[in-house]
Amino acid sequence: MVRWRRNPAGPGQVIDRRGAGPSLGRIGVGGGGIAIIAYLLITLLGGGDLGDLTEVLAPAGEVDTQSEPLDPAADPDRDLVQFLEGVLQDNQAMWVGVFEGADQTYRATDLVVFNGATQSACGGAQAQSGPHYCPADELVYMDLDFLAELQRRFGAAGDTAQAYILAHEVGHHVQHQLGITEQVQSQASNEASIALELQADCFAGVWLSTLRAEGSSAAILEAGDLEEALNAAAAVGDDAIQSQTSGQVNPESWTHGSSEQRYQWLNNGFTTGSPGECDTFG
Repeated sequence: MVRWRRNPAGPGQVIDRRGAGPSLGRIGVGGGGIAIIAYLLITLLGGGDLGDLTEVLAPAGEVDTQSEPLDPAADPDRDLVQFLEGVLQDNQAMWVGVFEGADQTYRATDLVVFNGATQSACGGAQAQSGPHYCPADELVYMDLDFLAELQRRFGAAGDTAQAYILAHEVGHHVQHQLGITEQVQSQASNEASIALELQADCFAGVWLSTLRAEGSSAAILEAGDLEEALNAAAAVGDDAIQSQTSGQVNPESWTHGSSEQRYQWLNNGFTTGSPGECDTFG
């Protein structure tokens, strides 16, 4: 498992909305990522393109952030939440440095954790949406129950797999700041959508590359950790999901890439350790 050697120093915090039950509007998958699994299962397995995705990205009014915080002593997911906050902060510490090296300022995102449903600026965030990024409020959303289901059903098990999933969503936040997301939306093609997702995988791999003994991360990978993340990436390839859910594989409806592509781009980010080597659009 990932071993922390010091406290992470980057920005970002967990906004805990577990126990909140705001009324929901339109489901907002907000940028996709691993989050898009439910959207794939419901909509894209039968066809669709990036136009379907961008339609649900529109802002949807005021966000309700009221919640009843859980008693930490009785919270069964306390360790998981603390781990995710550490991953968020460590990941963003890397991006702060990357942006500073390019004479730019990185805007930090926060992680909203919830159970069942909450509200986002992209509409309603539900468990079925899974982990996802909403560009309208620049927040990452993660339903912990769905995260457990993702591990159980699709084999994305282990804390490094969880770290990869969150790092992928932060990658979408980076793409949003750089204007990449908006360019992809304007193209409205499955190929561009796949390239966006594979780049977020590669960005996640770049962060994983810092989790080495000689790396800058506050954490370090132990034996088998990288394989956990790579296996998780392969498990959520479009072909793997389609094969498990429908028994058929339809490449024309893919939006995230095959298991092989996701594995390769995550590994490419880890091997090179450079965001500049994550040009999935070439």
